[in-house]
Amino acid sequence: MDLASSFVSLWHQTGFANIAYGQIIMIAVGMVLLYLGIVKDFEPLLLIPIGFGGILSNIPITNMSKVTEVVMQGTTQGSGEIFQYVMHYSDTFLGQIYSFGVASGLFPLMIFMGVGAMTDFGPLIANPKTSLLGAAAQLGIFTTLLGTIALSEFAGFNFAPAGTAQNVADTLRAASSIGIIGGADGPTAIFLTTKLAPHLLGAIAVAAYSYMALVPIIQPPIMRLCTTQKERMIEMKQLRHVSKREKIIFPLLVLTLCIFLLPDATPLIGALMFGNLAKECGVINRLSDTMANALINIVTIMLGLSVGSKLSADKFLRKETLAILGLGLAAFCVGTAGGVLLAKLMNLFLKEKINPLIGSAGVSAVPMAARVSNKVGLESNPNNYLLMHAMGPNVSGVIGSAVAAGVLLALCGM
Repeated sequence: MDLASSFVSLWHQTGFANIAYGQIIMIAVGMVLLYLGIVKDFEPLLLIPIGFGGILSNIPITNMSKVTEVVMQGTTQGSGEIFQYVMHYSDTFLGQIYSFGVASGLFPLMIFMGVGAMTDFGPLIANPKTSLLGAAAQLGIFTTLLGTIALSEFAGFNFAPAGTAQNVADTLRAASSIGIIGGADGPTAIFLTTKLAPHLLGAIAVAAYSYMALVPIIQPPIMRLCTTQKERMIEMKQLRHVSKREKIIFPLLVLTLCIFLLPDATPLIGALMFGNLAKECGVINRLSDTMANALINIVTIMLGLSVGSKLSADKFLRKETLAILGLGLAAFCVGTAGGVLLAKLMNLFLKEKINPLIGSAGVSAVPMAARVSNKVGLESNPNNYLLMHAMGPNVSGVIGSAVAAGVLLALCGM
């Protein structure tokens, strides 16, 4: 081979010769996510790994995010019934992380353990009626589910995997995965999407975490629109002291109810409550500290990179992706308004009024949504400290989004 041929061969192995326009666009998207995380400080712990993973997944030739899916058949012991299951295999950097932790649903559960170990359910226990606000904020999930179905049926959007025809089951699974964005709970969105619509993981994860990061921008206008100045000035009494015994009983009680009423939500609820029990019991501090610090930090790195690997141009650059981003925003806005409006409704019957602003914290973006409720409250009344009151619906929203995911998994997972 002469020198000229060697240079030609080398040129054909460079990124300049192999990069596609779609990859350039997605690398730019990754850079934007890095900018939001580094410069704007929007959820940097997640947007930075996701953005960097998105850049890595769009490097030409290397195919660092390739995952091979193999459909296997098995037989149920005793009955002889034949069933199918999917095996994920990869020999690439990002693909191995995705196969091990995301496709299996392991990483979201480990994140939930860490969240449980960092969460204080005391405000919810002290004022249990605020759990209704967390439930109302899940309204965005189900309204967006209906919106996704409408787009699919009447506007020609195809949320099935690329190159395949869409059927009713695919539509429902995709609608459930898109709707869960309204819970503003990234791990729950990832967990449900990997079970129901893994081909939509990139768009849904980016939408969920982006809107979580934009809570201080998105929520205040909705909160002000749905309330009056007089309502925003309502001061709430200091919460009662919650005993250690109550805090230990609470995760066990929630887990027991979940086991009997909604077993499909048990993986998420169980991981959350185990982490919280480890924190509150006070006898395994080494384990709770590990879950709240080292474990959640390690898993966050790997989860962010593997989610970013789903931002490859061939999967992300579709009109359906823009629809997902729009529907996710709608879900988030409806959820915020739902919590506020229910608080206003409750005030018609309560002797001790609730400041409706705390209802917006039900979207479960912990603790940012509670901080936003407190900030907007202070703008109207400098003596109006709502942070601890808002933590009630905030942590209730975490449970509510996990329960909603369990319901959708039970209905659409078969």
